[in-house]
Amino acid sequence: MAASLGMKRRTLFAAGIGLLAAPVILRATASAAVSGEQSNMNAMALPEINQFKLGSFKIVAIRDGSNVLDKPFETFGTNQDPEVVRKLLGDNFLPAEKFVNSYAPALIDTGSDVVLVDTGFGAAGRERGLGKLQDSLKAAGYSADDVTVVALTHMHGDHIGGLMENGAPAFKNARYVAGQAEYDFWSSKAREGTPAEGGHKAVLSNVVPLAEKTTFIKEGDSIVSGVTAMLAPGHTPGHMIFHAESDGKRIVFAGDTANHYILSLLYPEWEVRFDMDKAQAAASRKKVFDMIATDKFAFLGYHMPFPAVGFAVKEGTGYRFVPKTYQFDI
Repeated sequence: MAASLGMKRRTLFAAGIGLLAAPVILRATASAAVSGEQSNMNAMALPEINQFKLGSFKIVAIRDGSNVLDKPFETFGTNQDPEVVRKLLGDNFLPAEKFVNSYAPALIDTGSDVVLVDTGFGAAGRERGLGKLQDSLKAAGYSADDVTVVALTHMHGDHIGGLMENGAPAFKNARYVAGQAEYDFWSSKAREGTPAEGGHKAVLSNVVPLAEKTTFIKEGDSIVSGVTAMLAPGHTPGHMIFHAESDGKRIVFAGDTANHYILSLLYPEWEVRFDMDKAQAAASRKKVFDMIATDKFAFLGYHMPFPAVGFAVKEGTGYRFVPKTYQFDI
């Protein structure tokens, strides 16, 4: 079975070289009717994937869904005057009162392993037009059974919700990789009766049942050959990022180190509502994106505009996001 799966992946990759001459985006109309802007967005772009090469690796960015949220100044730049946030949005041709949040798990096909980085919302998001990972895997030519490793940047619900389906593991052939500090925090009974209790319950439902198949890692540990972990805490206590390198080319899966391509990158010191330790999160943003900008690595940010992949260029005290186009394909 393992040999046939590997053969299937190699055949898909070889057959797809011509297809990969330009980024691949597949779209399907959402069948479920939901209200307002959410319905309009889902009708436009779900499921959606973007495939490209990184050396001998194949990367698939997957859009688990998107939603439109109100009052960006209540989420980003919470230590700033709301008018300052509104002005920055307007200066960058963005609405001041609403923002789009999208969610991008990703697949790394190394040829010997298929690594899924984060799992989206799963069934819990489907009634809201989210949780599209499984459909998008199929659109990319994979099934859940092809996934050999699931690596978690952290344990917020939009990253772990897809681990289980109908009470059973969604990726039955996979082993799992997660940060030791992250798991210890969220699985602890000390979270009961605190603002983190909801996250604790989600981890008990989605992560703890898989603990026996999970390798708990720390800074510098290897996930598979060519993919290593780096600690970037603050958003959560054990938030991690992953470096994938093949044939001298590298991409960083940055998770939630930065959550908005303007508000979090241009001003990395601005506080974000969902960062648990805001000062530590700001320090991690600066450290990670200074590395990305200095070394000119590509990165995938889980909440960046889909396909969520690009580069960071130093600008003032922050960074300017440059989305990817065709540089991976020629």
